[in-house]
Amino acid sequence: MKIYLSIILLMIGFDALSQDIKPDTTKAKDLKDVVITGQFVPQTLKNSVYNIRTISAERIRLRAATNVQQVLNTELGFRFSNDLTLGTTDVQLMGMTGRNIKILLDGVPMVDRSDTRESLNQIDINTVERIEIVEGPMSVVYGTDALAGVINIITKNSGKSLISISARMQEETAGNEYSAFSGSGNHNQSISASFQKNGWNALAGFSHNEFGGWNMAAKTATLAEVEADGNRWKPKAQWLGNTKIGYRTENFNIWYRLDGLNETIDSRGGMNPNNYKAKFQTYTTDRFTQQLQSEWRITQDLQLSAIAGYTNLKRATKSVIHDFTTGSEELTTAAGEQDVAKFNSAIFRSTAQYRASDKLSLQPGIEFNRDAASGARISGSPVINDYAFFISGEFKPIAGINIRPGFRFIKNSVYDAPPVIPSLNTKFKLNKSIDLRLAYAKGFRAPALRELYYDFFDASHSIMGNPNLRAEESNSFNGSLSWSGVKTDNLQFRSTLAGFYNLFKNRIDYGIDATVPSITTLINISKYKTTGGTLENTLIYRNFQATVGLSYIGRYNDLLQSTNSLDIPEFVWSAEITSNLSYTLPKINGSVSLFYKYTGSLPNYQLSTINNVQTATLVKIGSFNLADLMLSKNIYKYLTINAGVKNLFNVTQLSNTSTASGGAHSTGGATVPNSYGRSYVLGLTFNWNKN
Repeated sequence: MKIYLSIILLMIGFDALSQDIKPDTTKAKDLKDVVITGQFVPQTLKNSVYNIRTISAERIRLRAATNVQQVLNTELGFRFSNDLTLGTTDVQLMGMTGRNIKILLDGVPMVDRSDTRESLNQIDINTVERIEIVEGPMSVVYGTDALAGVINIITKNSGKSLISISARMQEETAGNEYSAFSGSGNHNQSISASFQKNGWNALAGFSHNEFGGWNMAAKTATLAEVEADGNRWKPKAQWLGNTKIGYRTENFNIWYRLDGLNETIDSRGGMNPNNYKAKFQTYTTDRFTQQLQSEWRITQDLQLSAIAGYTNLKRATKSVIHDFTTGSEELTTAAGEQDVAKFNSAIFRSTAQYRASDKLSLQPGIEFNRDAASGARISGSPVINDYAFFISGEFKPIAGINIRPGFRFIKNSVYDAPPVIPSLNTKFKLNKSIDLRLAYAKGFRAPALRELYYDFFDASHSIMGNPNLRAEESNSFNGSLSWSGVKTDNLQFRSTLAGFYNLFKNRIDYGIDATVPSITTLINISKYKTTGGTLENTLIYRNFQATVGLSYIGRYNDLLQSTNSLDIPEFVWSAEITSNLSYTLPKINGSVSLFYKYTGSLPNYQLSTINNVQTATLVKIGSFNLADLMLSKNIYKYLTINAGVKNLFNVTQLSNTSTASGGAHSTGGATVPNSYGRSYVLGLTFNWNKN
């Protein structure tokens, strides 16, 4: 049986780019990935003015991933932190927290209720076609939050087949805990269908993810027994649905997409042995994201595009006292324990791409954002309107040089936004094999609604928002040198050496209220810096593909901001090594893949008093190794089976020498929860097409 792969690229205002590929197992695959994030037109990685990393649908499939975090776990520069109190996860990129990372779904910003980017794991992984990662500020193009970079999650189209149907079922253990199809472990089911004919296309999908928790205490465990082991992972259930319908002609394309999520996280407190009562809490998130996108090519040199998006996010907290003697439950009355927080966000964005000549292209655009929130912990019902005009151009004075300046002009209804955000990206083709990219960009992060208007007071918290916050700003310098000098029928090799330096001001952080010292609030007090470098190498030899990289990232010592007399270095450094390997086995129509990452210790300095003398002490979160080994095999005509082991080294917790709290829901000195340990995976995927 001969198998042919058809790749279709659809981009705003351009004809579909279609290429049939006949696999030849004696030759290396092609490294010419096509990217669209931040581009005027779709183009290869080599020609992009930005240094972009891509993760393909095939790589996601080989990982047997059930969420985006599992895909990014072994990527350079990424770290994840878990809040077991709330059952959420946040991401870091290149030394910067999640609130400095812009998460996009088909170019539309994802909405989060807090600083953490929990939305990253509220996306149906089965709908993802590829992920594009742009490091460094992209605020000119994408506005607020894009200081560390942009993660653009691009969803699947209906393809070329008249009808396509796919289904997936995957079972995983959680450590050594497992119950078939429900309860302990991870259980994932998905089904989708698509249709296209005469320019019309439609698709719909539905997924269910269930995590039964890990290391859970018995329902009747006492409070002391529950608190004795802080590494307890909460049960989580997700129901996800999506639909997309569109129409396309040679010069016009329009489509509408709806994504829905219902997520439930269960939290069980310990039982009071004196009255046999315990507090149970449920966190429920409902998210609906709608987007309408249109593209129109007016002439060969002029095209228009527009995006309208609306997200409605609701998170409810329900707390009850469960009586084990009678089985009855009653709502609690403590502050914040019955709450429905509502967030909604609207965006309209329109751009024009105009090619003035072979040497000059322009992209002007306008953008409007509206954010609103309400809830028991939100002061009032605030609304923020943000208006922006941006323009960038690509100037190619001679062959091999591309200069892309850009400006964004901002007006905000609430806070003092930077009036203008500039950027300058350049690319120099030094010779046939070597490309040099140099860039300067100013970035900014708007204060979140919670930072401006969040008020929360109970027995343990006295937190008040600050409506007078200013936007965070950054000045960033990036450079990369790429070499792709080896390219034969059997062998391809690409190497990229990159470096960055980021300087932040007006960083938003928690501090003491100047008028009421007992209250914690948010203030613009900190400057911050990150710097470092990465080296990433991709090798393809016949059926073998490897991506090997290392990074060395420095984070600014915050103590120098308030106590600059301390004898400590300006930066603390952390190393990472990644190795993602895949080998295709044509004789059995299968593959074996190993995804590995070494994450070095995360150092920091903390103030301490020794013999009545204040000094700084070096503390660390320990290093760890993460590895997944996966096998994939096609069976029969339409079925693919995957099996493997995730977290081979069985890492569950990281050592921590800190003596002070690292956040609202962390404990100084306690080990840091990393995972629920080694898990075993078995999955089956069905794909059927009718042409």
